[in-house]
Amino acid sequence: MTAQTSAEYDARSLQAGGHKVAPGEIAVGVIIGRTSEFFDFFVYAIASVLVFPRLVFSFADPLTGTLYSFAVFALAFVARPFGTLIFTAVDRLYGRGAKLTIALFLLGGSTAAIAFLPGYETVGLFSVLLLALFRMGQGVALGGSWDGLASLLALNAPENKRGWYAMLPQIGAPLGLVVASLLFTFLIHTLPAEDFLDWGWRYPFFVAFAINVVALFARLRIVVTPEYAALFESRELEPARLGETVRTEWRTIIMGAFAPLASFAMFHMVTVFPLSWVFLFTEDSPTRFLMIEAVAAGFGILAIVASGYLADRFGRRTLLVVSAAAIAAFSGFAPQLLGAGEIGEAIFMLTGFVLLGLSFGQSSGALSSRFSPRHRYTGSALTSDFAWLFGAGFAPLAALLLSSRFGLLSAGAYLLSGAICTVVALWLNRELGRAIE
Repeated sequence: MTAQTSAEYDARSLQAGGHKVAPGEIAVGVIIGRTSEFFDFFVYAIASVLVFPRLVFSFADPLTGTLYSFAVFALAFVARPFGTLIFTAVDRLYGRGAKLTIALFLLGGSTAAIAFLPGYETVGLFSVLLLALFRMGQGVALGGSWDGLASLLALNAPENKRGWYAMLPQIGAPLGLVVASLLFTFLIHTLPAEDFLDWGWRYPFFVAFAINVVALFARLRIVVTPEYAALFESRELEPARLGETVRTEWRTIIMGAFAPLASFAMFHMVTVFPLSWVFLFTEDSPTRFLMIEAVAAGFGILAIVASGYLADRFGRRTLLVVSAAAIAAFSGFAPQLLGAGEIGEAIFMLTGFVLLGLSFGQSSGALSSRFSPRHRYTGSALTSDFAWLFGAGFAPLAALLLSSRFGLLSAGAYLLSGAICTVVALWLNRELGRAIE
């Protein structure tokens, strides 16, 4: 008998009468959860460019301060697998509801704590250490926030609609970006620069905590009900020991981590990196570019939806390979558009988000069906952790470092490497490729 939190109790009470589980209901829970997580993600990412270099790394020049900020940004991706390790044990001992409650309060608490962060001018290097600690707290929490709903959705989707249901969780990413970008745009536009850097930037982190609480209850309302518990058990989506999963499924974990690298590398190349380049090396205002980013993310949502239709018609593997090839071509010339003025920036962002939507829409859990039932839940979580670590964690740092030293064209090299990894991973293991048709 596992412990039951008060939030779980309230969630169970709402559905005490029982109901039939439907894929659409699972999809709603997944989208809400993903949107809240990505809102947290983008609030931090935008602050990494506009705030932390001046608040926490004020001892360095703007470029170096931003590189330091991106190094701290990557810590969450390094810490994420450790979160999976810790919270898998919590899941096995106390249940999925307790694990999700603890993880999301840790995520919200770490995010809210950043809102109280003192600057370097106040506490010196202690400011850097606190930022790194809170960022690692976010990463550990993200590893624990894996609820298995995406895998459950994929397994319960109709045979001819798997691509459609696979893209639904991915909509949360551009939705989170749109809300975060518009919120920062409003604050920067309405507040004097001094007030924004003093206290205005802190407000989105409080909002992120509130959204996490709402998302927690929405997800608990699904995962703790008897109907879903039975469905998780029938699909064998239960946590397995991490060591056992790695020993048994290491090939699938590696291939699954590298298969979506094109879209995960592209993810930061059209979100975090271009904001840093425009802010550091052009005269454009951050509010204008954040608006471009929000509009482009809207096109990304449409492309994600289109990916569901295309995947069901032509196959997920085909779409992943074709989109990876398109991203490879994009990497050869598109980054230079960031240095071609407002029109070039808009073309880069709109084209990039369309390509991102087509690839990212089918990248999540693309190979989860390859795991044995016993290890699918834990294996999918590990695969996601490593895909984000290798594909996205260091992308802003690498792209900004390369472009600042060798020009914008060199930033495309990182993106090209991700596209090559995707194509090679799918080509080397055609059996895995057939598994996701």
